[in-house]
Amino acid sequence: MRVQTQWKNKPNLELNQPHRLAAIDLGSNSFHLLVANYQEDKLQVVAKVSEKVQLAAGLGCDNTLSEESIQRALSCLAQFAPFVEGIPPEQMRIVGTNTVRSADNSQTLIQQGESLLGHNIEVLSGREEARLIYLGAAHALADVHGKRLIVDIGGGSTEFIVGEDFKPLALESLEMGCVTYTKRFFSDGRIDEKRFRQAEISALSELENIRQQYLYLGWSDPVGTSGTIRTVAAVLAATEGSPSGMIYRDSLYALRKKIIKYKRVDKVAMEGLKADRASVFTGGLAILCAIFEAFDLTHLSCSDGALREGVLYDLVGRNTAEDSRLLTLEILCRRYSIDMRQADNVAASAMVAFDQVRDAWQLTEEHRHYLTWAARLHELGLAVSHSQFQRHGAYLIEYSDLSGFSHTEQQGLAFLVRAHRRKYPLKEFKLLPSSVMQCYARLARLLRLAVVFNHSRPNLPVTDFRLFVEGETLQLQLSKNLVGNVLLLNDLIQERDYQQSAGFGLDIGQHSPATVAEPHSGDGN
Repeated sequence: MRVQTQWKNKPNLELNQPHRLAAIDLGSNSFHLLVANYQEDKLQVVAKVSEKVQLAAGLGCDNTLSEESIQRALSCLAQFAPFVEGIPPEQMRIVGTNTVRSADNSQTLIQQGESLLGHNIEVLSGREEARLIYLGAAHALADVHGKRLIVDIGGGSTEFIVGEDFKPLALESLEMGCVTYTKRFFSDGRIDEKRFRQAEISALSELENIRQQYLYLGWSDPVGTSGTIRTVAAVLAATEGSPSGMIYRDSLYALRKKIIKYKRVDKVAMEGLKADRASVFTGGLAILCAIFEAFDLTHLSCSDGALREGVLYDLVGRNTAEDSRLLTLEILCRRYSIDMRQADNVAASAMVAFDQVRDAWQLTEEHRHYLTWAARLHELGLAVSHSQFQRHGAYLIEYSDLSGFSHTEQQGLAFLVRAHRRKYPLKEFKLLPSSVMQCYARLARLLRLAVVFNHSRPNLPVTDFRLFVEGETLQLQLSKNLVGNVLLLNDLIQERDYQQSAGFGLDIGQHSPATVAEPHSGDGN
């Protein structure tokens, strides 16, 4: 009977039991913390904190974060730390957005932040950020039916999503935000009609790339979320008498005129506008005016759901049949015509190896998932070329838009595919975040062995072997059938040399009756 490795995993959470979840969003303008209990498909907020860090304001012309901005960020995370103490790692996510993914030295912040919080920090791609924003907004608007346009103006980027129910139909992240536009067009503090229009034209130019596609899809309900849009709604409610949570075009353009009359950014002050947001309000308002112009909006309603809520709802669905990553991986397999019998065989062998070393190497269920996924995708690059296909596969994984995956997760999965054969890629290994280097090095070694065992592309996976661990040295014991396979032994000796060249130990031994069962699911021939 074939040993199948399915995408589907066991549910992560029992829905009838309350579970404490946490999300931290390292935004370009603000950092957000959300702690909630999840029970019966609902989030019950326990703690919700936002701090204006203005990380994007510390991004210099050399594309590096200033030490001052990094310290502001770390100080904020230190305040967040007590709120997430004791929450299991699998029930918490910390995500970085535009500025974190853009800064050349963001690893400095990430490493210190991880040390402070005791948890990995993931970097989101722009489209994955948009997907999570839509997920959060869609849950807040669950009773609203039909297509909707979701707009989120952040500190360094603006996300646009057209979707229906909980399914996004179009996702985009554009390089324009309230902090970056204030720095770019109002850096000396002056506001006038010409500068404001220049900011709008720049935003209109960015929007031109998506305008036709989005108008073609259409929507019945335009919705805005997060700081800039909700602040504009609050100001209009306080100064223009607009309905709470609504922005109308005439009122928006009236506010535009008022802002220009202030003449200076540091003079902007009005009811509904918090002092800590006033300094970046002008840039965000210019972007919003351009959005109304480009899409010919007459109104925009506000949603309370945003990225942090989306992260929590996505976290609930992870490692279940609803995990969005699973559909993404299935699509990759179909698109690149992967030989699924071989993929399943390699995955099955990898899982046997994983189970034998899991405790000694302190590997987790999440590590199991990534090893399984890498095994199923390891031949992805064959769709490009048979020469160096491990490189092509890694490139496709790292630089594709993979729904459900953070950039950090894609980097790790790409490394495993890159490392599955031939010389161990030490250069790529050193580019991994330091917090995951050891576990990915170990997973790569297990994957390499699984690939070697199934090199002859057998009908059934090879599983009759045993692995023992002594530090970073793997001791491999083979069954009688495998010891007699000359070609396999030759491949294993070559693999031993590859691993030794990378600084890893691999000892190859013969059958031991006390520790190795007779073949039960494949002979490797």
